[in-house]
Amino acid sequence: MKSICTILVVALLVAAPLSLWAQETTDGASIFKARCSGCHGANGEGKPNMKMPAVKGTQMTAEKLVDYLTKGLAGKKFHENPVSGLSADQAKLVADHVKSLK
Repeated sequence: MKSICTILVVALLVAAPLSLWAQETTDGASIFKARCSGCHGANGEGKPNMKMPAVKGTQMTAEKLVDYLTKGLAGKKFHENPVSGLSADQAKLVADHVKSLK
């Protein structure tokens, strides 16, 4: 009985964060903060010491950014593949947020 309870507790602890992650976020700034700012900076300024480019002021259109995030770009060191777990709708929200950065 004790081992069943332990397994149940462990399963709940694993499932809770996964269910929170699976929730669709509807705010591009929040998605950017959670998924992108670690490399591209809180305000999209980039992190030169990590050789991560700024996204603030990018010349890419929002549509091109969505395509880049959802399909990746061959030959890139980062983002050669699609961003894992990012839906097209979320990518659009992120792209719109990036384009709003000043």
